[in-house]
Amino acid sequence: MFSIKNHIPNALTCGNLLCGIFGLNIVLSTPDFIDQPDKLILPSILIGVALVCDWLDGFIARLVNAQSPIGKELDSLADMVTFGVLPAFIMLKLIEGSCTTGTCTVGLFGFYKPYIAFALAVFSALRLAKFNVDTRQSHSFIGVPTPANGMVVASLPLILVYHPEYREYVLNYNVLIIYSIVMSYLLVAELPLFALKFKNFDWKSNQVKYIFLILSLALILVFKFVAIPLVIFIYILISIADNLMGEKK
Repeated sequence: MFSIKNHIPNALTCGNLLCGIFGLNIVLSTPDFIDQPDKLILPSILIGVALVCDWLDGFIARLVNAQSPIGKELDSLADMVTFGVLPAFIMLKLIEGSCTTGTCTVGLFGFYKPYIAFALAVFSALRLAKFNVDTRQSHSFIGVPTPANGMVVASLPLILVYHPEYREYVLNYNVLIIYSIVMSYLLVAELPLFALKFKNFDWKSNQVKYIFLILSLALILVFKFVAIPLVIFIYILISIADNLMGEKK
């Protein structure tokens, strides 16, 4: 018979899912984003809260030995909503807000170009499905984790509101379209990336992780919300460099 502590991880996962649901409700009820960019701040914050829940559910599950197949599946379902569907709809709003005359008109075969943002949701689903059956990803990742994409997209409305000097970079139609396509590919790419899981805390065996955390903290202190996309970019670069050095050894 399970004690209450065995239900804590799944409760946190459900908290992650609720963050995604509430965030989606806000995004879908905000038709005119450009005139009200602050309306997307709460969905961005909810993605941040969900990140904490997502980390805690796994940490506590390992701590109290409450890992289960149901918990693993529930975690992926929650991540699909919060880090797949919600970021895709935020990105849709951003792309629509970046449209100039003619850029968002109906394209080939009646395709509405901003719908490219939905590729983030589709490839997030593929990435999560692969993660659940890929035994190589127990201590590292193959492809960019869905929370990393969620962090980048969530940071964009925050940058718009709190760092308006970067508005022209955030609301750049071509950049947003290219990001949606490239990140969709990176979610499922055969790209090994380190995970922030510590078996111990010594410098030698965790050197790459500590370097990443120190750089990330420094960037956040200096650039605040603008640092978040930079942190994810550095995460990918450090992982690639670490892999190349490992192959040479």
